[in-house]
Amino acid sequence: MNLTQEYQLVVLQPQGCLDSDNSKTFKEQLASLVPQPHQLWVIDLSKVDFIDSSGLAVLVNGFSAARSSGCRLVICNMQAPVRIIFELTQLSLVFEIFDSYDAVLDKFNP
Repeated sequence: MNLTQEYQLVVLQPQGCLDSDNSKTFKEQLASLVPQPHQLWVIDLSKVDFIDSSGLAVLVNGFSAARSSGCRLVICNMQAPVRIIFELTQLSLVFEIFDSYDAVLDKFNP
């Protein structure tokens, strides 16, 4: 028996550098969301070309908030410089990372 679950998608697409100067807006966007079970937060990083510890902290906090409420947070469209940071910090082992938005849709809404 195959049980599929429909997720309500919430897509966020930060832009530019997610560093101490620029991650405030993204942090506010994530903080304004109220995680619900059966929600899927998709963070599309296609327009982010740099991330530092401030940006990573925003993502980790969002991940924790989502998870504690039964919501799921995934990341897609990561550029190479950002992917390297995730691999070096081993956050690539924590987050579900997809190559594309379509790959996310294929996995969660078959």
